[in-house]
Amino acid sequence: MRTVELLCSPELEAAVRAAWDRLAAAGLPSLARNTHPTNRPHLTLASVEEFPPGAEQRLADLCDAALPLPVRLGRVAVLDGSAPLVWLVRPTPQLVALHGAVWDVLAEASGGHSWHQPGRWVPHLSLALRFGAADRRRARAVAGAHPPAGAFVAARSYDGDTRTVSELTTACPRSGG
Repeated sequence: MRTVELLCSPELEAAVRAAWDRLAAAGLPSLARNTHPTNRPHLTLASVEEFPPGAEQRLADLCDAALPLPVRLGRVAVLDGSAPLVWLVRPTPQLVALHGAVWDVLAEASGGHSWHQPGRWVPHLSLALRFGAADRRRARAVAGAHPPAGAFVAARSYDGDTRTVSELTTACPRSGG
């Protein structure tokens, strides 16, 4: 599996990580418990089995041209009843256009995950995986009543086979969190 992911500005990443920490401290599921070095807040634009030939450079060019993109988060929600706990991302026309352009580049890729494809995609930043809907109200209170804003400033690709990431943009900021 290969993904195309947008990375948060340092301020937005810090705010999401702080929500992860508050959830964990409250005894709720949280991505704060995932200690893999690639774990960081991100917005997944696409997930496919493998990139077609030449796609990685085209994706890099596309993301370099589109970023940074301002972002505002919406409400905390549980997707699909009892799946991920997420902070919904308010889709701007620029974000929707970038998402569509990424899928245009990946049109010939096999194994595209339908939940990321145009028309089905729900843009979000994950807070926890396998979250029970029963704790939704408590999680909203713990995560924060005032969703942060920021920007998507870089892009990367995660390789599920090797569990590594590769940068898709020329500047890929790291957070101190």
